[in-house]
Amino acid sequence: MELEGRVKLGKKTKDLVKRLNGKEIAVIDHKDIDELAAISLTNTEVKAVINASSSITGKYPNLGPEKLIENGIFILEEVGSDIFEKLNDGERIKLIDNRIIKDGIEISQGKVLDRVKLEERLIESRNNLEDELEKFVENTLEYAKEEKELVLGLKTPEIKTSIKGRHVLIIVRGQDYRQDLEAIISYIREVRPILIGVDGGADALLEVGLKPNIIVGDMDSISDRALQQENVELIVHAYPDGRAPGLKRVKDLGLNAHKFPAPGTSEDIAMLLAYEKGAELITAVGTHSNMIDFLEKGRPGMASTFLIRLKVGDKLIDAKGVNKLYNSRLRSKHILQLLFAALVPVIIILGVAPPMQQMMRLLLIKLRFSLGF
Repeated sequence: MELEGRVKLGKKTKDLVKRLNGKEIAVIDHKDIDELAAISLTNTEVKAVINASSSITGKYPNLGPEKLIENGIFILEEVGSDIFEKLNDGERIKLIDNRIIKDGIEISQGKVLDRVKLEERLIESRNNLEDELEKFVENTLEYAKEEKELVLGLKTPEIKTSIKGRHVLIIVRGQDYRQDLEAIISYIREVRPILIGVDGGADALLEVGLKPNIIVGDMDSISDRALQQENVELIVHAYPDGRAPGLKRVKDLGLNAHKFPAPGTSEDIAMLLAYEKGAELITAVGTHSNMIDFLEKGRPGMASTFLIRLKVGDKLIDAKGVNKLYNSRLRSKHILQLLFAALVPVIIILGVAPPMQQMMRLLLIKLRFSLGF
């Protein structure tokens, strides 16, 4: 295998994809590539991915590498973190099998991750899954004991947006978020729920022509365009001790924001905010709700998510996978059935109308003369 292209480097995949323009070689340092990262890389149409770390360690069956290989993207992994010192943005390199060539000189080697090796790792990871599940459950329960008062007793910030008695739609840029969002677009237009974008979920709303009412998050994976929408309330997710690194970015853009100190994830506090402000119904799109989701986010447990979903559960509907539940397709037989159904009353009306009866008699007479009867 041999391919050539210009490189772009970024240790954080979610930041790098914003700078990729297509047909480039992405250089990342991403252990256990998650599905969302893989989809983001695929959408930029990269030629190849060079990973300083292992793309799938076998710890759990992460879905990212499979997505990349399915889309014909070459993966060279475990090249070492020093690759970031050997390459600069825009430099042209060649990949020849497992070797990286710059200016005719080999600068590094890695391991090619192809479909055969990927399947071996996936089998290994599935065998490890039971042990990981046990650890995950233990961590969840342990932290739930420590965090229950902190989570259940949280005070939500005062906001201008009126939620009481309204439906609320919370958008997270998670697995299948785009398809699920498009599947419920009729509901959104008819009911007009309050729209809460969680970090990049705000951009997801803009992609389908919708505007968030509230944006909640760390503010690290959202565009300036989304943050600068008019009449949008911003809520920065802070650490329980009050530190809020994302607040600086908001202020640098000349914007104001509420601060919400809380453990757990930003989608957790978005749900809690909607619940505490009196939402009649909370619909979640793209949220993380199972062990693989959380392991892909690098979390060993889901204590706060577990507790908050227990609290808001009577009002919460998870729309994950709704696009798979009902996928309407208009088939050719349906079109023929519609045409036939439309023609039946027309034929009946024409058949009983006196002018049509006279015309039919004339046609029959003409036909008889033509045949010699």
